[in-house]
Amino acid sequence: MASYKDCLTVSGLNSIISEKFEKQLSNIWVKGEISNYHHHTSSGHMYFTLKDASSEMKCVMFRLNNSHLRFSPCNGMSVRIFGSIKLYEKKGEVQLKISTMEQEGIGDLYKSFEELKKMLGNEGLFDQKHKKKIPPYPKAIGILTSETGAAIKDILDVLDRRSPHILKILYPVKVQGDGASEDLVEGIEIFNQYKDIDIIIIGRGGGSIEDLWCFNEEIVARAIFNSKIPIISAVGHQTDFTISDFVCDLRAPTPSAGAELSGPNFDDLLRRLKNHKNRLINMIKNYIEQKSLYLDQFDNRISNQKPTKKLKAKYEVLENLKQRMVLSVDTKQNFIHEKLKYFVKQLNNLDSKRILEKGYALPIKGNNKIIRDANEIAIGETFTLKMLNNQFIAKKISVLKENKN
Repeated sequence: MASYKDCLTVSGLNSIISEKFEKQLSNIWVKGEISNYHHHTSSGHMYFTLKDASSEMKCVMFRLNNSHLRFSPCNGMSVRIFGSIKLYEKKGEVQLKISTMEQEGIGDLYKSFEELKKMLGNEGLFDQKHKKKIPPYPKAIGILTSETGAAIKDILDVLDRRSPHILKILYPVKVQGDGASEDLVEGIEIFNQYKDIDIIIIGRGGGSIEDLWCFNEEIVARAIFNSKIPIISAVGHQTDFTISDFVCDLRAPTPSAGAELSGPNFDDLLRRLKNHKNRLINMIKNYIEQKSLYLDQFDNRISNQKPTKKLKAKYEVLENLKQRMVLSVDTKQNFIHEKLKYFVKQLNNLDSKRILEKGYALPIKGNNKIIRDANEIAIGETFTLKMLNNQFIAKKISVLKENKN
């Protein structure tokens, strides 16, 4: 047995590993399927995992080498790689440094993913018309994820900050490996038995296509589609897409984003309510002011057009007309009276009896015709002179000459 005096440091051990294995495993060809692919935008380097059915290896292809590629690598793609094993001594991590990469075809998992996606799409499970509306103000949210993962912490942190009033119910499930898809289906069915659950969030953090595969299972997709409760899929990172994302009612790029999409911001609600309250108060004030102004104007119009005032004015006009009419009638009556007196007087003056009362006599011929001219009777002809109380017979003897003086 070696003495502790010969004990190596971690750096020394990594140096030995690097020296022994890098020489033996340089300039080799390896084939496998790309997973966890990431093309760093600033440096231009490519980082991904090369895997097969039972193992995986971290890979890096620097910009100088990948700039000559004639295709765009992606998750699920089968490739042949030429490179060398390198030990990243600082972290003790082994990775395959790639010089050349050739496309071989689509990997088995990716092929299964595309086939299921096409089948379910043809059945209409992804159609927008089947998407259920996410309630804007939920009272209770059901969460399907691992109780120990980072996803549940992210979801609860966001909901507690944004929507502390919402009831949050966790149904813990496996999110990868054997039995994960069955757990998800069971959780969806259990939540659908409760009418108080308004939204279901299913999700987990990022990972390889193998890690996320339970969210690509057909039974999970159909359980999501048949759910009466709207479901938000919050699986992986921004670039991760699963079958659950396509069939769900709303896709969120991350678990945190799923929480934000499901729960309204309580502070925003309070601000909006306050703004609505202020607007409503202002509207009521403006309405009251307008109606008050209208009432004042109406009151002024009524005051200027009061019936009693109008009646009083009409009564004064009527009284004036009455007085004028009475005055006119009196004047007319006096005028008529005076005129009658005048006519009576004139008639009295023309009355023969009144003439006889003055001592005059009326000469009358035999036929009771008044003699108005002396020439109407002949000399020697008799006529009657009618006095007031008697009459006598007279004869025309001669005609006296008219005295012109």
